[in-house]
Amino acid sequence: MLRPWKLEIRIDKHSDKAIYMQIADAIIADIQIGRLATGSVLPGSRSMAEYLGVNRNTVVEALHVLINEGWLVTKERKGSFVSDVLPVLSKQSIGLTGVKVPIIEREHYQVSFDDGHPDSQIAPVAALARAYRQIFNRKSKWQMMGYANEFGDESFRKAIANMLNHQRGMQVDEQEMCVTRGSQMAMYLTAQCLLGSNDYVMIEDPGYKPAWKAFESAGATLLPLRIDQDGLLIEDVVRYLEIYDTIKAIYITPHHQYPTTVPLSLQRRLELIRLSNMYGFTIIEDDYDNEFHFGYRPILPLSSYRELENYVYIGTMSKVVAPALRIGYLVTKNVSLIEKIGALRKIIDVQGDSIMEQAVLQLIEDGTIKRHLKKAQAYYKDKRNFTNGLLEKYLTEKVDYLIPEGGMAFWIVPKREVNWAVVDKQLRSKSVKIILPDAYSFDRPVKGLRLSYGSLTEEQLELGVLRLAEVLS
Repeated sequence: MLRPWKLEIRIDKHSDKAIYMQIADAIIADIQIGRLATGSVLPGSRSMAEYLGVNRNTVVEALHVLINEGWLVTKERKGSFVSDVLPVLSKQSIGLTGVKVPIIEREHYQVSFDDGHPDSQIAPVAALARAYRQIFNRKSKWQMMGYANEFGDESFRKAIANMLNHQRGMQVDEQEMCVTRGSQMAMYLTAQCLLGSNDYVMIEDPGYKPAWKAFESAGATLLPLRIDQDGLLIEDVVRYLEIYDTIKAIYITPHHQYPTTVPLSLQRRLELIRLSNMYGFTIIEDDYDNEFHFGYRPILPLSSYRELENYVYIGTMSKVVAPALRIGYLVTKNVSLIEKIGALRKIIDVQGDSIMEQAVLQLIEDGTIKRHLKKAQAYYKDKRNFTNGLLEKYLTEKVDYLIPEGGMAFWIVPKREVNWAVVDKQLRSKSVKIILPDAYSFDRPVKGLRLSYGSLTEEQLELGVLRLAEVLS
């Protein structure tokens, strides 16, 4: 295949901007001025790396940025092409061809501390694509075009139930489960089918705002619970139960509390179960990163306790297989609730994605998922330890933190009062982006910062922690 575009990318190895971002920005610039037209094919990553004299992984990372932002698309066995539909742009200017071409005004950051996303480069994407093609070719077209079960593919649900029973101590079957397009859809279905306009839901504060919005969309009122080093405060739960008669549920992230990463202590777990049974409220348990733990075994979910009467357990496959894969699930033994959820799911998403569910099932059955998780746990544990070393090197005098036993983020708390708006502005000027603590707050100031490490390179992590140390007084 001809690749007519001649590389004219200049790498400044003394620049503060990461090399992969220099490459990405240079390609964007050529697209903007019309030198790279839509549909143009780029050189392969190997030849581009040889020409530029950089590591191939650096080029792959640059291409990954361009694909994520919509500048490029990939075609199997053909390469990377300039997208026919480019990102939304803000200005017009005259390009080399004399035609108006868009100029983008957007910020690129050398380091972007996200919410704790996994590294997509280690995901078993190739294996998933292979399995998807095999399933697609194996099934006749008339079968694939028919409507799927609103609860999800039965064999896939059986596999997930088996995993929950053997690895998380639960006692469930496929009839008590609904597969969803990600955990947020599971949250929405639960909220709409469980809650009403006169109901209250207790939530962790700081906590996960997208879940709060799902509850509020169903008409519920939120009651915030404080968090300490052992998780949510039971005394807050008791106080609310004494005041309000219509508390319908509590939403918790007990394995690694979001965003602080602390696990809910055993004593508080048992007391919460006792209160749930006594007052009849449902425990909505969001186990968003159970697979990523670095000890001998993860803490078992509250939903695994036989004495717990009312629960909805929510999990996801998105972090396990690939971030872009939207497969979540919810489990409950409440027969009436699961029937309502299935009926609502059928209204809003009757088809589902049974082919993808069967493809993931194939990866479960052939051991790909198990091998990937073993590799991923070691990979992220090494990253956690590396990040801990950076915090000790640059921030030990400025912040307090605990080393997380799992997940993909640290929760750091400055030892002195911090104006986060000022810190954010200073970091942006140094090409570092953070998620401000307000993103986790309900009605009180949040002092800590969620510092993710899963999707960042060691180079990015060191630069980000160093820049943070420079701006924290």
